[in-house]
Amino acid sequence: MKNLTKEVKIGIAGIVALALLFLGINFLKGINLFKSSNFYYIEFSNVKGLAKSSPVYADGYNIGIVREIFYNYNKNGHVIVEIQVDDQMRIPKGSSAELVTEMLGGCNLNLLLANNPRERFEPGDTIVGTESADLMSQAATMIPKVEKTLNTVDSLVSTLNRIVSDPNIARILANTNQLTANLNKTTQDLNKVIRNDIPGMTQKFTAVGDHVIQLTDKVNALDLQGTLTKVDTTMNNLQLATEKLNRTDNSIGLLLNDTTLYGNINTTIGSADSLLRDLKAHPKRYVHFSIFGRKDK
Repeated sequence: MKNLTKEVKIGIAGIVALALLFLGINFLKGINLFKSSNFYYIEFSNVKGLAKSSPVYADGYNIGIVREIFYNYNKNGHVIVEIQVDDQMRIPKGSSAELVTEMLGGCNLNLLLANNPRERFEPGDTIVGTESADLMSQAATMIPKVEKTLNTVDSLVSTLNRIVSDPNIARILANTNQLTANLNKTTQDLNKVIRNDIPGMTQKFTAVGDHVIQLTDKVNALDLQGTLTKVDTTMNNLQLATEKLNRTDNSIGLLLNDTTLYGNINTTIGSADSLLRDLKAHPKRYVHFSIFGRKDK
């Protein structure tokens, strides 16, 4: 080492410094030269400001970086993005990539992994790229809806202003206050009734209930079965009497049911009536009073 000249030492130091500088720059870019990785290509029609060393995400996890971006002069309108991902990352066939523009102007690259466990992209294959609408584009599509909403809000505010400025509102509020006061007074009166009258009414209801219980006890003490038996006997006797009245084997039955007897009675009554009339018309035929005796005519 002592035999090395000063110039050689300076050259070795410069080479080491350049190597460290190269490693440091790649480290700052996110490139790990000591870690094995695979390279894939993604084709976009617009990279939307995607820069080298931008992170590559899959399911929200950083799996690599953007290594190179170059324009495909053989196919106008297409930009090729070269990405470097961990060699353990398996990208299934049918997967795609999309560019997502952030609010502050940055752009991220996301891998949309397909559910295909049998087939996968090989390192060096080209993956289809898609473009997602950025926030500004989404905001531009929302502006007409926002304007329509603002117009609706403006109309609503104008309507509210007209309603508030209506003099009837004050009267309605005054009536509402009066109604509230009346309700409060009614509530107070009801509370007073509950405090003063309800206990007395409860006592009266209790007394009535006691009387009902006493009456029920008295009713239970009565010989209802004997009474019902007597009533049943009376009804049977009444039925027998009715049957006898309908028969002709007794005097009352004959009187009620024999038409001949009715005719004789009717004739007798008629004869008696004729006799009374003749008696009234010629009383001297039947009664004679004389001091000197009767004269024959």
